[in-house]
Amino acid sequence: MKLVLIGPPGVGKGTQGSLLAEALNIPVISTGQVIRNAVQQSLPGHDDLKAIIARGDLIPDERMIEILDQRLSQNDCAKGFILDGFPRTLNQAQALLDKKVVIDYVVVFNLSDEAIVKRLSGRLYHPGSGRVYHKIFSPPKQLGLDDVTGEPLITRSDDKPDAILKRLELFKQETSPIISFYQSLMDQKQLKVIIVNGAGAVTDIQQSVLSQIN
Repeated sequence: MKLVLIGPPGVGKGTQGSLLAEALNIPVISTGQVIRNAVQQSLPGHDDLKAIIARGDLIPDERMIEILDQRLSQNDCAKGFILDGFPRTLNQAQALLDKKVVIDYVVVFNLSDEAIVKRLSGRLYHPGSGRVYHKIFSPPKQLGLDDVTGEPLITRSDDKPDAILKRLELFKQETSPIISFYQSLMDQKQLKVIIVNGAGAVTDIQQSVLSQIN
């Protein structure tokens, strides 16, 4: 089973991706984490990534596709996978289709801008692993420290309210058209698009997704 998770920042894709991966026994692939791993491990052929990130530039679509293609070729993806954070643009969605990466379900999470700002402004991150906490909703066991390593957690600069609103606008401009793209494929019976309310209890949202996939 192959799934794509789509939704604005802060909607809960990361949390749901982890839960769904466990329930379906397939890996969740966050492109952000894949890129961090490639940079940190100095993987062959990825020397340019560190320079691109240092400049603050976006990684070109063709490089993103190449990196993702390498990850999907690994053995743990043989029975399926969950994509979190990719595709982000219409070009990336089309590139997946061109490479004949078959997607079974596209799960779209919806949540109001107001609720997203509230969620994101309280987020805490563990830089090494990408684990996410929240000051109110899912705080770490020790204030400011990662539960697994005990290392300090950080607040991202783009999790400030003004920055969050800019990110939401960017999502609407660049990522929302992907939903229409996948809905057109749904009309051709190539996949199924599922719309999920991102508000409510985490387990209720998970069950809502699981109840709609075969």
